[in-house]
Amino acid sequence: MPLALLALAVGAFGIGTTEFVMMGLLPDVADDLHVSLPTAGHLVSAYALGVVIGAPLLAAVTARMSRRTVLIGLMVLFVVGNALSALAPGHESLLAARFLSGLPHGAFFGVGAVVATTMAAPERRARSVSLMFLGLTVANVAGVPAATLAGQHFGWRATFLGVSVIGLAAIASLALLIPRDHTHGPATGLRGELAALRSVPVWLALGTTVAGFGALFAAYSYVTPMLTDSAGFAESGVTLLLALFGVGATVGNLLGGRLADHATRGTLFGGLASLALVLALFPVLMRAEWSAALAVTLLGTAAFVTGSPLQLMVMEKAASAPSLASSANQAAFNLANAGGAWVGGLALAAGFGVTSPAVAGAVLAVLGLGVAGVAYAVDRRAVPAGRQRLVVAHVPEHQETVRS
Repeated sequence: MPLALLALAVGAFGIGTTEFVMMGLLPDVADDLHVSLPTAGHLVSAYALGVVIGAPLLAAVTARMSRRTVLIGLMVLFVVGNALSALAPGHESLLAARFLSGLPHGAFFGVGAVVATTMAAPERRARSVSLMFLGLTVANVAGVPAATLAGQHFGWRATFLGVSVIGLAAIASLALLIPRDHTHGPATGLRGELAALRSVPVWLALGTTVAGFGALFAAYSYVTPMLTDSAGFAESGVTLLLALFGVGATVGNLLGGRLADHATRGTLFGGLASLALVLALFPVLMRAEWSAALAVTLLGTAAFVTGSPLQLMVMEKAASAPSLASSANQAAFNLANAGGAWVGGLALAAGFGVTSPAVAGAVLAVLGLGVAGVAYAVDRRAVPAGRQRLVVAHVPEHQETVRS
């Protein structure tokens, strides 16, 4: 695996840290800016909105640019957004800074996934994507807890200054390690990138992302009350359990990348089925502390097994212009975040019990399996029996044919 993947992982680590650290800092931010906790919660939504808007927009407008230049530019925007967050004088300015911080998120992962696959051998494409996403999962294990602890001791502004430093390290890593001669943008440009979104298989892959990761966030958004009210954990122990989720996500991410290189669709089906099973068992597993800890770990593993195959499938369905579709998959991930939390909230509001969001998530995982099944059927109908479908992936200096 090329060392350049380390540069992508450093950027992913910074992005993952700034995305999730706000949840732990909300009470401190609310007190310091003299706003209510629900009002401070809009800062989380502002970041997610920036991701959804920025992912396809920035990928589209930079379609003809060198991907190396695009990645560095996106990290510059990331640093500016976090520095402005640290210096924000009030809630409104912090809201705008968080939106700005979210803009480069999806495009970085989208373009970065394309760069990662072009630098890896064909049989290691999914693993290369998983190594980039390793920065995101490790952020949940180490980055977010450390940044939250620093914010609680030195003030929340220090956290965002620290994240800005991580962004500067990512810029230096990208400049030093990403080769100049393997990251040119596709000749299709903006029109070709937009044409990729007219593909039904691309939209089916994006729909699988929304349903599959919506299943995760339906449960994860309400995992704290499950752990305290059902499993009996003290609130002080929840942070450690969330770190276990990060460990599970890291294992699942690496496992999914390795398996997807051998069977992309099989890994996706297996991951979604495992996720549905784990979520369906949550009401039982949340009855004791040891099984609840196991459930949280397995949730991270099952969910993130699907990450690399989903990203790879979206890129393959839009093989002639993958950057926009790949970035759109990151927007779909954040839609899943918001939509899954909403579905889980409906289950709670209906009075079905504290673990009911997990059961609702299991239903979403089954729905994701259904969408993936439809995508498989569409592919089977599009390819005559007995013939292999060839996907041509753009590689800067030559065209490489990859069997899928």
